[in-house]
Amino acid sequence: MNIIEIKEIAKTYDIKTMPVKALNGINLTFQEGEFTSIVGPSGSGKTTLLNILGGLDEPTEGEVIIDGQNITKLNNKKKTLFRMMNIGFVFQSFNLIPVLTVKENIEFIMQLQGMPRETREQRTLELLDAVGLADKINSRPNKLSGGQQQRVAVARALASKPKFILADEPTANLDSKSTENLLDIMEKLNENEHITFIFSTHDARVMHKAKRIITIEDGKVIKDVWQNNNPTA
Repeated sequence: MNIIEIKEIAKTYDIKTMPVKALNGINLTFQEGEFTSIVGPSGSGKTTLLNILGGLDEPTEGEVIIDGQNITKLNNKKKTLFRMMNIGFVFQSFNLIPVLTVKENIEFIMQLQGMPRETREQRTLELLDAVGLADKINSRPNKLSGGQQQRVAVARALASKPKFILADEPTANLDSKSTENLLDIMEKLNENEHITFIFSTHDARVMHKAKRIITIEDGKVIKDVWQNNNPTA
């Protein structure tokens, strides 16, 4: 079942009076349960596409339809609410709130959603167990390694039970072992819980795990390949 449909998406930035076309007529659909990497050289439009998918940026032209809802037609307030209820984000810089504990970081979005305390605490414990950090529940981000912080970020992204997770270069600041651990966790969540992941990445290790690789150059999709976990196959 398709959960995302992108129709003729274009994005133009005006930089010093010179328009720069970051995206140029993108058409894509994403199915529930995908584990997909969006790849391409720097400046190709990967992050712009991810930001538009997540409602963090507005397209100049075109539409993004998520689970039947055209998010490009929503005002800012409704779009913020839609993101909070439907989309999880994992950023390369982790974006954890430094003054909050691991538990509080994960619970934060559930509080905004109005979940009861008991439900929040149970969900947090389940997620920390899933990412292997149950013993760090009361730690603050500055006491964690980069890999541990990114695993907390994944748990936080899953807290609201979103329709899909957008991960922008999630392994960029991680060493090899942390990257391997993080990808194993996300792969298991995808396979066992059918959670949809869409990555923007340069990392060959992420591409190797992906079931689908979408290649973008100069703001256009030039290749869209389903694979058997081997980008060279």
